[in-house]
Amino acid sequence: MTARKTTGKISADRICMEDIPRPSREVIDGFLTLTDLAGTVSDAMDELGIAGAIPAAVLSPMLPGSRMVGPALTIRNIMQSTPPTLGAMERKSKQADLEAHNLAQPGDVVVIEGVAGISSLGGNSSALGKRQGEAGAIVDGGTRDVATARRIGYPVWARGVSLITGKWRLETVAINGPVQIAGVPVNPGDLVIADDNGVCFVPRGRIEEVLQRSRALSLAEDQRNLDVAAGLSIVEVANKPYFQKLRKP
Repeated sequence: MTARKTTGKISADRICMEDIPRPSREVIDGFLTLTDLAGTVSDAMDELGIAGAIPAAVLSPMLPGSRMVGPALTIRNIMQSTPPTLGAMERKSKQADLEAHNLAQPGDVVVIEGVAGISSLGGNSSALGKRQGEAGAIVDGGTRDVATARRIGYPVWARGVSLITGKWRLETVAINGPVQIAGVPVNPGDLVIADDNGVCFVPRGRIEEVLQRSRALSLAEDQRNLDVAAGLSIVEVANKPYFQKLRKP
């Protein structure tokens, strides 16, 4: 396979992989059919012993009402040692999010390990991500130009909003390597699931398992809601066995 042309914004040895593992469209659609997306997946992960759910109080949606499912394309940013005024005067940025967008395929989710209070993703990056067909972005750090992201419909979940640019303050040290997002280890190709309730990271080796359990939980919740709407008493609803326990292997 011919190597993809890169931007030159980051050295080749810092691109850990150019192509990430990606689940099938059927798997993505399977998660998107869940009634209460992130909450249901979080419950399934609890039952399967997987730690990877982050509440919206930590990673907040900048575009309320969005639902997102896609594989993680990862970026790791750190503080650089050069004073930001020098970088700004010389117009030299060590951020390389452009390379991540260059490698992205439709449906990917850009997942950024950043720095608190400093923007790792702004309006230009959001516009590129939208143009590339990305599902959206997760930023463990700051984001800015949220009006642009909202206007173009590019969903972002972040620690907070900051006008302080990362262009002269941050350095991208790895693309598609392991990152830590709010204490959760995330690898390229892990599945990202997000809505107004928060964000879940599903390890890529357990995606099918989580989908199966999430479907079972979602169907049970749907049936309970139907029974409530049909007028079953609280006693009947409380004692009806909607949920089956997981079978031990």
